[in-house]
Amino acid sequence: MIARRTLLAAPLGFGAAMLTRRTRAASGGPAAIGVINDMAGIYADLGGKGSLTAAQMAVEDFGGSVLDQPIRILSADHGNKPDVASGLVDAWYNNAGVTAVADGGASSAGLAIQEVARRRQRIFLATGPATSDLSGKACSPYGFHWTYDSYALAAGTASTLMSRGGDSWFFITANYAFGASVERDTTALVTAAGGKVLGGVKVPLGTTDYASYLLQAQASKAKVIGLALGGGDLVDAAKQAVEFGLVKDGCVLAGLLTFNTDVRSMGLAVAQGMVVTTAYDWQINDDMRAFGERFAARNSGRPPSMVQAGTYSGVLHYLKAVKAAGTTDADTVAATMRKMPIDDFMSHGAWIREDGRVMRSMYVEVVKSPDKSKGPWDLLELIATIPPDKAFRPLLAGGCPLVKNG
Repeated sequence: MIARRTLLAAPLGFGAAMLTRRTRAASGGPAAIGVINDMAGIYADLGGKGSLTAAQMAVEDFGGSVLDQPIRILSADHGNKPDVASGLVDAWYNNAGVTAVADGGASSAGLAIQEVARRRQRIFLATGPATSDLSGKACSPYGFHWTYDSYALAAGTASTLMSRGGDSWFFITANYAFGASVERDTTALVTAAGGKVLGGVKVPLGTTDYASYLLQAQASKAKVIGLALGGGDLVDAAKQAVEFGLVKDGCVLAGLLTFNTDVRSMGLAVAQGMVVTTAYDWQINDDMRAFGERFAARNSGRPPSMVQAGTYSGVLHYLKAVKAAGTTDADTVAATMRKMPIDDFMSHGAWIREDGRVMRSMYVEVVKSPDKSKGPWDLLELIATIPPDKAFRPLLAGGCPLVKNG
């Protein structure tokens, strides 16, 4: 009988603890941040465990505690599956008292996370997803599109290539939310500037053989092949395009979401001359360099991607807002985040627009040739800075229901 009572008591105690944790989270309990993305797949280099490291650095730099409580960090790998992402985040809210989620990884997963965060009234710092829908039709009062988006990528890379005579395009596009968003936003910019889109193909996530797609691009006679791909997919497509002689024949490769990690994986012999749009490069200025060197010391010598740098920035701003608000209540913290200026190594003068879009400068860079590189991570050369009002979609054009007349 004693043993049976003990067994029965355990679940009751566990349930009471869960109820208490849920109540504390809903009313503004201790800060707990979940970092979720692709930790081991094709996007692992872009966010992955590096985003977890960035979040940990932000917590440490903040002081490790807020509202007299230690700050906890959790992490999870959603494998680029939206249903897995939403399930993991929902479980965090139910069982772990998570008050904010950072990164999000792939756009499809990010959209799923944003919907759960909206329903559960928790903060989502979308530092990884590209789709501009996060601050458009899918915007949320608790969602902050932190680092970059598909519109900004088009505004930087496509505009630069159009100005250089790249007025005909063919797209090789990842067949999910990210690819669709990038192709849509780039097409709108190209056609508005008088260019033409001559065709395109959709490819599954994780494709390794791009031969048939590249032959279709070559047959179109387009001057620019828009690679609306990311991570390992982009690297494979770019390498094969060079191997098949497309670049030698005069085609320009436009990596519409190209990270420093991608360039490193391609190698400068393949990537040289590619135009890259980014929110962060560790060599742009002294502040970015200092953070990049600190991060690299904890990341096997690899400087951060813009997703990882953005994760640090977003987590730090969230914690500052919690401290200023005196609570982790999402409505109060979200309002405080919008009021406070964003001030860190990559966000001087940035602010949060009412649709959740962080308005920051973006940078257009070109990949260096091998003879100009002075080290393994000396990859990019700055050619232009795009101010926030030019980098991101106009407020009323996104269709965000939070925006008056939007």
